[in-house]
Amino acid sequence: MAFEGLAERLQGTMRKIRGKGKVTESDVKEMMREVRLALLEADVNFKVVKDFVKKVGERAVGQDVLKSLTPGQQVIKIVQEELTNLMGGSQSQIAVAKRPPTVIMMVGLQGAGKTTTTGKLANLLRKKYNRNPLLVAADIYRPAAIKQLETLGKQLGMSVFSLGDKVSPVKIAEEAIQKAKEDHHDYVIIDTAGRLHIDSELMDELKGIRELVHPDEIFLVVDAMTGQDAVNVAQSFNDQLGITGVILTKLDGDTRGGAALSIRAVTNKPIKFAGMGEKMDALEPFHPERMASRILGMGDILSLIEKAQETVDEEKARELEKKMRDLSFTLEDFLEQLGQVRKMGPLGDLLKMIPGANRIKGMDNLQIDEKQITHVEAIIQSMTKQEKLHPEIINASRKKRIAKGSGRPVQEVNRLLKQFEEMKKMMKQMQGLTQKGRKKGFRFPFM
Repeated sequence: MAFEGLAERLQGTMRKIRGKGKVTESDVKEMMREVRLALLEADVNFKVVKDFVKKVGERAVGQDVLKSLTPGQQVIKIVQEELTNLMGGSQSQIAVAKRPPTVIMMVGLQGAGKTTTTGKLANLLRKKYNRNPLLVAADIYRPAAIKQLETLGKQLGMSVFSLGDKVSPVKIAEEAIQKAKEDHHDYVIIDTAGRLHIDSELMDELKGIRELVHPDEIFLVVDAMTGQDAVNVAQSFNDQLGITGVILTKLDGDTRGGAALSIRAVTNKPIKFAGMGEKMDALEPFHPERMASRILGMGDILSLIEKAQETVDEEKARELEKKMRDLSFTLEDFLEQLGQVRKMGPLGDLLKMIPGANRIKGMDNLQIDEKQITHVEAIIQSMTKQEKLHPEIINASRKKRIAKGSGRPVQEVNRLLKQFEEMKKMMKQMQGLTQKGRKKGFRFPFM
């Protein structure tokens, strides 16, 4: 995932200073030297690093920190605040037109993921904000782009406006706005042409579209994997076109994250969204404060809650809570819960959102094998309805049949049944504690 190397280095540096009862200027200097190295290794722009280190250093040797009862914690708080400011301070919302439709231009180089991101953004606007976007295929130089957008529109059940590849992109954009008004679309997202590199012909065309449709937003789509090149591209597009925001793609990939930390500082334009995977729902609003917390290993509980709210069925959750209370939780319920959790994303990423998880011994090296969950699902799915409801009836011959049906060894079937039994015992103990607590006027927060 993005920022992994940077996060590791910064968290190591923060650990050294966290519990210090006294912080000296030389402690701060040493820490700032390590922070500088960590940022440069993450491919953050040199000038950005210089300014960041200067700001943190000046604040960290202030009297409030040096005389504080918890100076180490104060320094970490300063690093977090400045990291948040570096990425924009707070989440930047999409500008909305006074009279619909709101027009968004998607611009960027070829291969940055512009067309796919156009589909993802439309999907997000519909799911999260209940909007009705019109997708516009204005990349006439790459016929595959028109076809790709039409395919995405069909997949998402959304309207796509196209006039083929023989009409000028400016004309396509103009007619698309008219069509959006007629059909009551409240958003228009224009997928424009890209190039392998920036040239005057491309910029003139984009300026032509901008002058005609007066977009409310011009989003530059940038591949986070390209590092410093991404910053140069952003600066060039901003100078010539006047972008209003950036969407970073492939932020879930093996990238050092320097682009995300540099783009905001270099262009003074916010990162609006981040692409976190291949699926059409893998686009997230960019929250600088949450990202700073994740980089420093402080977790991101708000994003975790949002993911849960988006994917977990509330009625089923209440039903499950009742079953856990009266100890009627079955393997069938367990299978359903696995499915709900998997919808939220890779388990490794979810664990990193839990505050303090980075300080659990061995968490850094923890490798969660998603295949193991697939194996557990296969074992439970190979059971009969009766076996799922009453696992105590599963004898040796039943275990052999389940193992054969799931393609897993009998030992794994035994392990799952044992773990499920232990989980039920733990629920019983929790139930006992809760009942005792109620007699004393105490309640667990989830009971």
